Amino acid sequence: MNVGIIGCGNISNAYFTACKRFTDLNLVACADIDLERAQAKAKEHGVGKACTVDQILGDKNIHVLVNLTIPKAHAEIDCKALEAGKHVFSEKPFALTRAEGEKVVSLAKARKLRVGCAPDTVLGAGIQTARKLIDDGAIGTPVAANAFMMCAGHESWHPSPEFYYQKGGGPMFDMGPYYLHALITLLGPVRRVTGSTRITQAERTITSQPKAGSKITVEVPTHISSVMDFANGTIGTLITSFDVKSHTLPCIEIYGSAGSMQVPDPNGTGGPVRIRRAGEKEWQEIPLTHHYREGSRGLGVADLAHAVASGRKHRANEEIALHALDIMQAIHESSDGGKHVTLTSTCQRPQAMSTTVPEFTLDD
Repeated sequence: MNVGIIGCGNISNAYFTACKRFTDLNLVACADIDLERAQAKAKEHGVGKACTVDQILGDKNIHVLVNLTIPKAHAEIDCKALEAGKHVFSEKPFALTRAEGEKVVSLAKARKLRVGCAPDTVLGAGIQTARKLIDDGAIGTPVAANAFMMCAGHESWHPSPEFYYQKGGGPMFDMGPYYLHALITLLGPVRRVTGSTRITQAERTITSQPKAGSKITVEVPTHISSVMDFANGTIGTLITSFDVKSHTLPCIEIYGSAGSMQVPDPNGTGGPVRIRRAGEKEWQEIPLTHHYREGSRGLGVADLAHAVASGRKHRANEEIALHALDIMQAIHESSDGGKHVTLTSTCQRPQAMSTTVPEFTLDD
């Protein structure tokens, strides 16, 4: 299936590489608001055509557009791609508000087109191995989950970190999707959330080049603590922060009636996965059961393309993305309103990845 990429920034390299690995993808064009940047990426990765955004949207030979623009443009570009008759796979977050996300989903249904959304890291070996263990009863019935994404922010290393502190940024909207998509994959949908948020510093100073010394006005909460009641009865805690200098907490742990599990960083596709069953003295590392152990971003695009051809539902789909977006917005609303928020959206856990088909091919 012919693919085009819109947005040739830092993350695009992973998608350029993925399109060369998967037999379902044929990358034919790339575009950026900066045409010279698109031309440079096309030359670097051997892509035949570099063009403007309008040109790639109008190219009838492209079947799937990969949307790697900045967060506040995701919903707008998704809608333009759908209106142009193309399937679309977007980087996270799916949109900035549930209203924007719902508009994308409605348009896709009306046009009978597919919409996918990152992160597709949950389709990698680490999360899929953890899911198989849970489904096989390795830790019994899930009771609770803890997840932590905490760092000191991005102004010390990112060349243009401003958007991390603007609407659509912040630790929840920037990194929360990795953790929420992983938890949904492992445990299913969430029915109710509670949150507390704060802006710790109203202004931050960039120390990275080339903008060292510039000031950033912080528009969004930078520390968010949340409790999630899952539909299956599991109670989960998620903390996302740009205010923590260091910590020793895990990325994700799942606690079951017969044992506990350490789940690997959902920002990657590999391991390790560890479990400790009731009565055991030590944690035990479990061999990974699936493909895609390192560096496999773009897997969701290939899965979408294959799903279109085979007729099944793609895994990194719009229902999960919209549910994760609803969760994130509701957590902030809970803090602002001082109350629980019951979600109106839901989704199904995506189909588990196959352990039998060759790597870089997808199952029907």
